[in-house]
Amino acid sequence: MSVAGFPYKIAVLVFLENEAGQQLLLHRAKAPNRGNWSPIGGKLEVATGESPFECAARETFEETGFAIRPADLHLFAMIAEKAYEGQSHWLLFLFHCKRPIPELPPDMEEGRFGFFSRSELDRLALPETDRTALWPIFDKYQDKFVAMRVDCAPGRPLDVVIEQIVPQ
Repeated sequence: MSVAGFPYKIAVLVFLENEAGQQLLLHRAKAPNRGNWSPIGGKLEVATGESPFECAARETFEETGFAIRPADLHLFAMIAEKAYEGQSHWLLFLFHCKRPIPELPPDMEEGRFGFFSRSELDRLALPETDRTALWPIFDKYQDKFVAMRVDCAPGRPLDVVIEQIVPQ
């Protein structure tokens, strides 16, 4: 499968937890990842020069109503996904919010929310890349920083390559 010519999209994912340490996930009603549970997030407004930190704070407020500042965020991963769902390439910035979200946000057009313990995630419908790459990355690097690339071309197993870890 040729992956040349796919559009490149830049987005953020924000990992939020409540006081009990449960993860906030969105059961997505739209593509990508329709029908799956995943962290909140969205695309950078590149026309305005929005930074990934600004985007993460904006998306958190737009999707949950929880107002945070870029200083509330820790960037723990940058992932270049090649040929995601055989349709596009993604450059993803993964953030862990250092402030707990106080309550479950109301349902919205994008989907409905739920809080889940980390062990419950193994039984949920998750995108394959989230199950095999994103959650293990969160578990291992949420207080560090990791840069990686993932070849997601359909019909092949995910090829995950770690390019840098800080601190080692």
